[in-house]
Amino acid sequence: MKNITILGAGGFIGTNLAYRLLETETVNLTVVDKEQDYLKNIKNQLGIVQRKYVKFVANQLDVDSEFDLLVNNQDVVYHLISSTNPSTSNKDISKEFIDNVVMTNNLLEACVRNNVKQVIFLSSGGTVYGNSKDIPLTEETPTFPINSYGLQKITIEKLLYLYDYTSDLDYRVIRLSNPYGPFQLPSGAQGVVTNFIYKALKKEPITIYGDGSIIRDYIYIEDAITGIINIANSKSDIKTYNLGTGNGVSINDLIKSISSVLNLRVNIQYTASRSVDAPINILNIEKYKNVCKVEKMMSLEEGILKTALFLKRYYNIGD
Repeated sequence: MKNITILGAGGFIGTNLAYRLLETETVNLTVVDKEQDYLKNIKNQLGIVQRKYVKFVANQLDVDSEFDLLVNNQDVVYHLISSTNPSTSNKDISKEFIDNVVMTNNLLEACVRNNVKQVIFLSSGGTVYGNSKDIPLTEETPTFPINSYGLQKITIEKLLYLYDYTSDLDYRVIRLSNPYGPFQLPSGAQGVVTNFIYKALKKEPITIYGDGSIIRDYIYIEDAITGIINIANSKSDIKTYNLGTGNGVSINDLIKSISSVLNLRVNIQYTASRSVDAPINILNIEKYKNVCKVEKMMSLEEGILKTALFLKRYYNIGD
């Protein structure tokens, strides 16, 4: 039985990943986040039998963490930790690098000492490429991030390459686009699809930065988790993958789709654009599709509907 640890498991992606691993694979799973309360969604989803194979651990996941205790006897470590987001990451770059890059270096050193077989790192397809006009963006597109969040992600990618080169620490980098769906905080700093759906259901105004022409690649969380696990299990020598849908949607068109699917009139408030937002980001996912034999992903319209149904149930939002 494979021993797997998810660091940063209490978040949106970690919660969905933990549940899928327990649902589809035979694993001993350790889920780690800063507080036990962060892990409540995982606990609430699991049945009695599944809980026998899960260890819940509270750890600050910072530069002072004793990572040897967390990764000892582990086959695979999923690194989902991030203390920042793209919109705020430029405010204190030195602190962000200590909290994320130095912390990750400490983690990787512990993984080498404890003979971890593989590290799966969740990078950012939405930020590492910066303002590149090479659309759709391939894994070979030059990386020039325009915010510290993307810079931290690409630096960690280089650290993984270094530890693989010097210590044979196997790894996979997943440059994820913009995921949305169940268990994403609707009031969080990331996740415009979930945020917009929630506000539409609550009949609250939706704030759009700029004129709504920004284009992004949105992927439903079930497809994102399928991709993450497929890449982790792949026998290919390819280390870095883009993961999205390969389709771009503008903010204005996203609003139209939400309004149409939910049959609701949406109140929009436009405000000044932000320098941290690239005007267009669409990922080329041919490597992922070819290696993992992916044929079809959920449409944006179906994903909007599934997310809305979850939000109405989880937050008790009436019609």
